[in-house]
This record gives sequence, structure tokens and C-alpha cells, in this order.
Amino acid sequence: MTTRHSIHFFLESFLNEKISVFPGSSGKLITASGKKYFLKSGKHSETYMCEMHGLMELRKAGTIQIANPIIYGDTFILTEFIEAGGIPAGFFENFGRNLARMHRYTGENYGFFEDNFIGATVQINQADKDEMQDWVAFYFNKRLLFQYQLAEKNHFVSKDFRRNFIKLEKNITAILADSEEEPCLLHGDLWSGNFICNRQGEAVLIDPAVYYGHREADLAMTKLFGGFSDAFYKAYQQEYPLKPGWEYREDIYKLYHVMNHLNIFGRGYLGETERILEKYA
Repeated sequence: MTTRHSIHFFLESFLNEKISVFPGSSGKLITASGKKYFLKSGKHSETYMCEMHGLMELRKAGTIQIANPIIYGDTFILTEFIEAGGIPAGFFENFGRNLARMHRYTGENYGFFEDNFIGATVQINQADKDEMQDWVAFYFNKRLLFQYQLAEKNHFVSKDFRRNFIKLEKNITAILADSEEEPCLLHGDLWSGNFICNRQGEAVLIDPAVYYGHREADLAMTKLFGGFSDAFYKAYQQEYPLKPGWEYREDIYKLYHVMNHLNIFGRGYLGETERILEKYA
């Protein structure tokens, strides 16, 4: 029996309904007795489990719409189907305010109870005792150093790259000085492809890479690949102002994602990686 058929029969048993399946660009629409679901499936992977746990964690904050996860398996995840609508006036203002409220949901430690995925790359969230309480140590070791080591394995690290990364390690405490905050709930991969505007005109978050960290990391990611509306950032700042110096720190948080793209997609991201390293060297 193929995986596709196995999932089909499993879902019919789980939902106790006959289902209809309609293909889409990023997954499948599943209908059963008038209800709609969204199915992502593929090769055996822990990504589906991690996505389930991430969505469940984001829902704990209760401040922003999250795609409701229903069930996962080794080769799939089933969530509620989000009916997309047009972006209305005031959408980004509400989105910014609601994200700021989500960022007020805090945890005891930096990291998360399990590692998950940032795109195709493993994201290391399980921290040692010191890193759990030290954001600088957590961010450098579990984010930047991990990506640097991947870049070395992928033969992207030149002498200048290495020299500037070593300087960054020496400087990072000063770079992030006076920005300390409690660990807060982060989406982890918040760009324009990971939210949907629903029929009610609200932002719904999807495809997270959840952990507890510094909220400036989430906001920096939103600035990549075109960024969000200015109204989003203005509303966020009004709801939950960032500490002074956030503009200077923004690139240090972009660096993690730029390096991840370097490691996934190749040398097209090398120039931006080297620019940021040079800035903080």
C-alpha cells in the first residue's frame, strides 16, 4: 500500500468520515461532511511532529490566530484549512499589535523542549544549563555558531569570513548589551510566506520554528525578503516598544537566517553574510 493511500485510509478512520482530496500548490485540501482540512505530506520526517508541537505552543499565548493542528504522523500533518481573504485596511496594524501581545507570553528558559527545523535545517533548541538563562550564549552557540559550522562543512568559509566570525564571537556580548529581556514565545520563521490573511481579515500564523528567545529575532526575520508594511512595525512599537539600539542589533538577528539560506541555497547569500559579519567585526 502506498503512503498516499495509507494516509487516506488513516484519515478516514480518524475522522470517522469518507474524505475527498483536492490537490493544491503546498498541500491538499481535505473535505469531510462539509468540514475542510489542510494536509501536508511527504517523506518520513520529524518535521511534521515539530510543526504540530510548534503550532500548539503558539496557541498557548491566545493573542493571535494560529492554524489549528489536528493530528500528525511520520509522513503528514493535518490542520484546519484557512480560507484566504483579501488584506483589508488596518490588517497590518492589527497584526503588529497582536504579535507584540504574543511576545509578552514568556517562558522560564531560552530554547525549547525539542529541536525543530528552520526550513530544511535542524534548529538546535535544547540548551545547556547556562544557555537556558543566558541569551547571548544561547544565540551565539545554538544559532550563529551552528550555522557557521555548517558553512565550514559546505566550504563557504574564507579566511576573511573566519576572521570576522571570530571577531563577532568576541564582540557579541557588547553588541547585545542592555537589550536583555525574559525569554518570550517566538514564531521563529516569520516572513511573508508564513502568515495567511483569513476571510475575517486577520493574520493567521503557519509553518513555525518555535522557541523561546528574544523578540528582536522574530522582528528581524520579518524584515527579510521585502519586509512587512510600515504600519505593522509602528503598531508593534506602540503596543510593546523595543529597547533603544534595536536598529543596530537588527542585522545580528538577520545573520542567523541569512547564514541558513547560505547553507541551504548556496553562494547567492554569501555576500550578505559577509557584509553583516564585517559590520560587527
